[in-house]
Amino acid sequence: MSFILTAILVLGLTGLVLGLVLYAVSRKFKVEVDPRVGQIAELLPGANCGGCGFPGCAAFAEACVKSESMDGLKCSACKSEVMQQIAAITGHAVEVGVEKVAVVRCAGSCANRPSLRVYDGAKSCAAAALMNGGATGCFFGCLGCGDCVRVCKFEAIKMDPETGLPVVDQDKCTACGACVKACPRMIIELRNKNKLDRRVYVSCVNKDKGPVAKKACEVGCIGCGKCVKACPFEAITLENNLAYIDFEKCRLCRKCVDECPQHSILAVNFPPKKEVAPAEPQAEAPVQTPIEPMAPETSVEQKTAE
Repeated sequence: MSFILTAILVLGLTGLVLGLVLYAVSRKFKVEVDPRVGQIAELLPGANCGGCGFPGCAAFAEACVKSESMDGLKCSACKSEVMQQIAAITGHAVEVGVEKVAVVRCAGSCANRPSLRVYDGAKSCAAAALMNGGATGCFFGCLGCGDCVRVCKFEAIKMDPETGLPVVDQDKCTACGACVKACPRMIIELRNKNKLDRRVYVSCVNKDKGPVAKKACEVGCIGCGKCVKACPFEAITLENNLAYIDFEKCRLCRKCVDECPQHSILAVNFPPKKEVAPAEPQAEAPVQTPIEPMAPETSVEQKTAE
């Protein structure tokens, strides 16, 4: 009986001593946390998407508190109102930037880009890019395995079963950039939302020469340069057989859309253009023949006098 009591006392005293030691160590190495970090963390979405450049929302909140200004600190998943609240907590001013959205720059659907072989590997774009470049003849376009869908924390991208291409929900997209990093073909780009979410962009990244690109995809850019000549704002450049529209310079005039023979340039969220009815031909006015003046008639009296 005494053996059991001794064991209990020893264990109890050991636990007490270790508890006191842990308490002393925790007090000595206690890290004071600024309460503003918690306040900012509550405003953040908590998705830990990495769009801000930090490993998580907690790290971003701590950086906001420790930084002397809000320059370079932006949570892509937060609206401008939330960033204003964060700036108010830190006591710094924040510049509200232009909202962006992910854009899939590939229109190579199943109909436009036929399959030439069967890919039977891992269901991953990264794996398909390393193996044989996918199932089509285009070595630049979408691989259709959905890596971008899997990395999106906000469920803003879905694969369209009919086209085989990813579709971005612009209302859910936060422009965190996770899908941009996940795409091995680099066909996803962050572009300005613009007024009414309207965008004009080249839906192709194929850098092959015109005949090769056209053979691989019916709507592939052939590098003809017609869009470059049509743009009045010098927003389009042609490099490596591929046209690119600078969204900072583009004024959404859509002149390039009408000039593209491949229909590679897409205009999103624009109302349909009004078709101008052809003018009806005007009826020709009847030709009037000039009437010659008639000679005055000679009266009977004048003839008698003669």
